[in-house]
Amino acid sequence: MKKMLTLLLAGVLVLAAAGCGPTQSVEPLSKTNLMLDTVVTISLYDDDADLSMLDLAFDEIARLENLLSATKEGSDLDRLNQAAGKEWVEIAPETQEVLLLAKEYAALSEGCFDVTAGPLIDLWGIHNGEGHYPTQEELEAVLPLINSDDLLVEDGKAYLAREGMKANLGAIAKGYIADKVKELLVENGVRHATLDLGRNVLLIGGKTDDAGFNIGIIDPNSQEQKLVGSLLVSDQSIVTSGVNERYFTYEGKNYHHILDPFTGFPADNGVASVTILSDSSAQGDALSTSCLLLGQERGLALIESLDGVEALFIMADGSMIPSSGFPTDSLA
Repeated sequence: MKKMLTLLLAGVLVLAAAGCGPTQSVEPLSKTNLMLDTVVTISLYDDDADLSMLDLAFDEIARLENLLSATKEGSDLDRLNQAAGKEWVEIAPETQEVLLLAKEYAALSEGCFDVTAGPLIDLWGIHNGEGHYPTQEELEAVLPLINSDDLLVEDGKAYLAREGMKANLGAIAKGYIADKVKELLVENGVRHATLDLGRNVLLIGGKTDDAGFNIGIIDPNSQEQKLVGSLLVSDQSIVTSGVNERYFTYEGKNYHHILDPFTGFPADNGVASVTILSDSSAQGDALSTSCLLLGQERGLALIESLDGVEALFIMADGSMIPSSGFPTDSLA
């Protein structure tokens, strides 16, 4: 459960050593904070790493969280939700960019990825190992409120068309923020770094010029949080969505937080986790959720239709199904 703040629940994690070339001891300059409802760690591996760069990065995370969080009073999302069905709301360029991305992924995922699922998320209330199992009447009241077509976005403003609608960017905001922080750090001369935002890991370069980073992939079916393997990568994004990240137990059954906007229930299609390897963390964030909701067959078809994106599906029975270009050499 994510609020337990254990990094092992992230689905992916940066391992201690690079696995390429001669063994090198590279001690990073790191900083960790509790932000975005998770543990955020940024590590700089440059010889001239400067603490001010870490402060700059975390200030940017805080700035963007204050725009994009649905739970922070006065944020763009909070104001948008408060004004649902009443009026247009002025939004920052970053908020506009994320909302437009979200609408693109709603179309790409056949409606499975839908940031207007806020009322459904609130209904289940899965948080800190607790939640609410909804009645059919409660589901019937919120499901009609979910429709990305009713999220309207124009230059500098947005509108939710019906009262009671709520947008929640939890399935894409962390990835977007990671991308923006990477962009900021690179502009300021950072060449080697890891950005670990919970289940979102984004890399700047490699651990050194000659060695990549080892990124471990956790088995979502293991109570001991064992690894199924690792990826040796540089300058890419690795994002995992899994049924083991946040859940509660009701009448002996676990109910996780990845909710199907059509049925109103957590996805239950045999997929335990999806790991996305790509260049963009926002893309990885949206696709990992989309593919888990779509299921293995439709999700894999989506990945194969996209350039520069690979995926690993780990099923509830323990089997692993990679996309055609996913690196499998180090998988168990």
